[in-house]
Amino acid sequence: MTLPNIIAVLSGCFPRDKRLLLALVFLVSGAVHADVRVTDDAGQLLVLERPAHRIVSLAPHITELLFAAGAGRFVVGVSEYSDFPEQARQLPRIGGGGGLDAEAIVALQPDLVIGWQSGNPAVQLERLRSLGLALFVSEPRRIDDIPATILKLARLAGTEPAAQPQIAAFNRRYAALQQAHAASETVSVYYQIWERPLMTVNGGHLISAAIRLCGGHNVFSDLPELAPQIGVEAVLARDPQVIVVAGQVAGREAALAPWQRWSQLQAVRNRHLYVVERELLVRHTPRILEGAEQLCGVLDRVRGGTM
Repeated sequence: MTLPNIIAVLSGCFPRDKRLLLALVFLVSGAVHADVRVTDDAGQLLVLERPAHRIVSLAPHITELLFAAGAGRFVVGVSEYSDFPEQARQLPRIGGGGGLDAEAIVALQPDLVIGWQSGNPAVQLERLRSLGLALFVSEPRRIDDIPATILKLARLAGTEPAAQPQIAAFNRRYAALQQAHAASETVSVYYQIWERPLMTVNGGHLISAAIRLCGGHNVFSDLPELAPQIGVEAVLARDPQVIVVAGQVAGREAALAPWQRWSQLQAVRNRHLYVVERELLVRHTPRILEGAEQLCGVLDRVRGGTM
């Protein structure tokens, strides 16, 4: 109800000065609220009558972003592999890469569902819309999309005051990395996201943005697919200065062993083979700056000729 409507209702009950005072009390107490309006990354305007307090996340990075936005307490269901922060591990699962469980999602009675444009099949997202669920589609591609997405999610959940310090801290850390590597010598990088089949990322992927942030050049940046499958021959032809494998540092030796046989690669000859924690760079969350710091350290070692 708008302020003029409240005044009209009260006009027959109280003198004018008391009517205005009561209307202001309604505003302060929250009885009057504006619609929540946010445009998603698919260009669709989502309008909610009030902030969402029952939210379902359809991707691990979305779960993490919701917690960063201060909306973690409103999350009632998450996708498979939503494992950060720790609280997310305890939430009900509604499916994942193998498919979403629409019945389980509906049963949670969400007032908002957050989907991933390139990670959730379009037909499944449309199915949720057809069931009358409010759907917001997220697709962060650049590093500076991350704080922007946190702000959008905070607006949807009514948690902007909690999100602002997180956004400010992210922006400061990001700016520091930009400044530290603005004039760094370019290093050619092959970044491996999967071994079997061999897969990398193109220039439009968030990982490539992290490589550029560190002063690196992704040797497969020109490929059309976001996460293309390649062959060893392609890596040999582009002969990167450094090979970075997404994995677990604890399993470093096993992750890098397949490349040791290719001594014609300068990265192998110079012993510039490294592992960066998979989740830190593959997820579109504030933790990408932790991964970027690891990656920047790797490229600095290559520039310095150290292992």
